[in-house]
Amino acid sequence: MKPISIALDAMGGDHGPSVVVPAALDMLRRYPALHIVLVGDTAVLEPMLEKAGAAARARLEIQHASQTVLMHEPASQALRGKKDSSMRVAINLVKEGRAAACVSAGNTGALMATARFVLKTLPGIDRPAIISAIPAGAGHTHVLDLGANAGAEPEHLLQFGIMGAVLATAIDGIENPRVGLLNIGEEEIKGNDTVRQAGQLLNDSKLNYIGFVEGNDIFTDKVDVVVTDGFTGNIALKTMEGMAKLIASYIKEEYTKHWYSRFIALLSMPVLGRLKKRLDPRQYNGASLVGLREIVIKSHGSADAFSFANAIKIAMLEVEKQVPQKIRVLLENGHGMTEKKQVVS
Repeated sequence: MKPISIALDAMGGDHGPSVVVPAALDMLRRYPALHIVLVGDTAVLEPMLEKAGAAARARLEIQHASQTVLMHEPASQALRGKKDSSMRVAINLVKEGRAAACVSAGNTGALMATARFVLKTLPGIDRPAIISAIPAGAGHTHVLDLGANAGAEPEHLLQFGIMGAVLATAIDGIENPRVGLLNIGEEEIKGNDTVRQAGQLLNDSKLNYIGFVEGNDIFTDKVDVVVTDGFTGNIALKTMEGMAKLIASYIKEEYTKHWYSRFIALLSMPVLGRLKKRLDPRQYNGASLVGLREIVIKSHGSADAFSFANAIKIAMLEVEKQVPQKIRVLLENGHGMTEKKQVVS
């Protein structure tokens, strides 16, 4: 792997440096080619690195930032009033070429607004979108937009499909990813005007568009990329997270209800361990702000060190695969593939 430099917003998120610093040190130990810039209050960060080994410190630097964007701070206020925030400085490092990507667990709205203002969007992209992997039967499904755009026009949904297809190819190696448009039914007459018009645009594109898909299809092997607006996508994401927690609580409750249930749980530990690992949302942490000229990764605000480390890994992978550059090429070549792909039913 070629040397990669990643800027981390060390002060962002619910836990700030207590999560970001351990995650950074862990990733430096695992990846010798990685260089990390911790952005935040030097007085806070420096003491936390006293026990870091010489090898790690050689590939780790601190960039001081005097301000922090609060989790519920309005995006406009963060953009105009906190130009020396750890979030803004980290994004500036990417613009200046000192880092190849930025990772932040901070305020989503502020991160999107700041990244869009500083880095700009790719030619042909009107709005960036948030995309992440969702666990599915055959691995995972990429879904976008997950909250960046509460509303979207048909052309925006087409752009989301293009960006999602590129990312699925770059990250997962899928040569011709299947793209579906989230709707309330698979029939062509279903959905509102925006969705139906977007479906026509996607169908006329050179993407491997398979048509409308429903919410349950996200978890199957039917589709690789699911496109929707940020309002619907964010509700779907939060519903998934809530249902996963509910199922986990039900399983725990049932296994601890009686002595024989606890005995069965003991026998089931290997299976439960594998199930927990497959469904662990921490391994899917790291949502991409696709459509920008550079790479910005949004970590969950409540991420722990393991989860934040995965977001750093996503950033490294997108740098290695040159995701923004590939999206640009796809747009310049008239939406990608050289010929119209057959629609899969």
